[in-house]
Amino acid sequence: MRDDIIQERKKKLEALRAAGVDPYPTRVKRSASLDVVCRHFSEWAHQEKNLSLVGRVWGMRDQGNLIFLDIADGTGMLQGVLKKDNCRDFQMLKDCIDIGDFVELSGVLFLTKRGEQSIEAHTARIITKSLRPLPSAFYGIEDIETRLRKRYLDLALHKEVRDLFIKKEVFWHTFRDMLRKKGFLEVETPVLEPTPGGAEAEPFVTHHNALDTDFYLRISPELSLKRLLVGGYEKVFEIGRIFRNEGIDAEHLQDYTQLEFYWAYVDYRDLMKFLEAMYKSVVQATMGTLDTLWHGHTIHWGKKWDVVEYFSIVQEKIGLDLHTATIDDLRAKAAEYGIGLEDHMGRGRLIDVLFKKCIRPELVQPTFLIDPPVDIEPLAKRKPGDEQKVERVQIVACGTELGKGFSELNDPLDQRRRFEEQMNLRKQGDKEAQYFDEDFVEALAYGMPPAAGFGVSERLFSILVDKPVRETVFFPLMRRKEN
Repeated sequence: MRDDIIQERKKKLEALRAAGVDPYPTRVKRSASLDVVCRHFSEWAHQEKNLSLVGRVWGMRDQGNLIFLDIADGTGMLQGVLKKDNCRDFQMLKDCIDIGDFVELSGVLFLTKRGEQSIEAHTARIITKSLRPLPSAFYGIEDIETRLRKRYLDLALHKEVRDLFIKKEVFWHTFRDMLRKKGFLEVETPVLEPTPGGAEAEPFVTHHNALDTDFYLRISPELSLKRLLVGGYEKVFEIGRIFRNEGIDAEHLQDYTQLEFYWAYVDYRDLMKFLEAMYKSVVQATMGTLDTLWHGHTIHWGKKWDVVEYFSIVQEKIGLDLHTATIDDLRAKAAEYGIGLEDHMGRGRLIDVLFKKCIRPELVQPTFLIDPPVDIEPLAKRKPGDEQKVERVQIVACGTELGKGFSELNDPLDQRRRFEEQMNLRKQGDKEAQYFDEDFVEALAYGMPPAAGFGVSERLFSILVDKPVRETVFFPLMRRKEN
């Protein structure tokens, strides 16, 4: 049936061309968008102002000598009326217009007897001939896999989906605006890197033909941005794409947008004061409220956020003292909770897995989680007075991490030791352990000022709108569909 419809539309296309009509003209006439027309309708209808309007046909009612078209552009909808005795090329249009076509209607505004805002078209033409029928605007596309694979149809059929991405632009704009007002410089750093770094994740590998060298798609811009602090900048940020070759679930994408900023002469405590204010502004601007819904819970972003110490909550919730816990202790605790482990996991990975599985899901309201073990954060400064801890802060809410930052490690000798420990973990089979970046260690040796840094990804947006993260990007990566 669909093939028959396509063939019928192709015949109409050829009929237009045979009549000397270009069904895909380069230029169109447009006096105003439909939302502007609706706002000025009474004034312009009274003036009998001649207008040219454009839009896609979503509804069509043929009453012989009258054709009613429901047209919509990206801003609104209006009814077009074509009368046989008052519209040039009426019969050709009657024979050739289909739902899904884009049309240009030129005429005057008027109210129908039923009070519907309309334009009586004295001239009309098809400006894009649609060869495939759109799914029913009433039923839309129910299957989420189809909606994501054919996102253009999802957007065309569902205004709420289009509105979601307008809201997402507000989300990133608010972050960017706040950082610029704070004096941060927006920069761009390379996506292709000789050594991936700045996070614990497995990278994608690609080959550079001209240099005949393999490069990695970045897993974080962190080390590049911190090199800029060495170079003399004091406040820098980047909003860009990140690539991590990891699993797919409701919170993880392999290709996504992340913000990172670095700020000289402050520490993670200074960072926390700024972050709470920034997040509240972003949530308010994006959602229009500081109380959002997530999985049936009301999340109160506007309240004063709790500060939770990592060692303390682990002791409280699962009875482990991380100052003394051995690898055997951690493995035994994981077994107690039925958590599967891999043989190569070191102490840091074991602690991280236990926390994510046993404790983090209970942290629903916005919380600052601070001072984790040095084993799990190779790029953060040790905490004065307790060398087993680092000065790191995570923003945790809705049972997941929604941003992470720390007082940046700028001791090149300590950084070298930490990278060596990470490389040992890689040799033992941990594909997410960090690589040794010799150039970065050399840069630190020239001197990087004391600084704090922070990163947040678009996962935060997905939590705010209470949707799986792949539904909040235009074209998520999908498994190739079998023919």
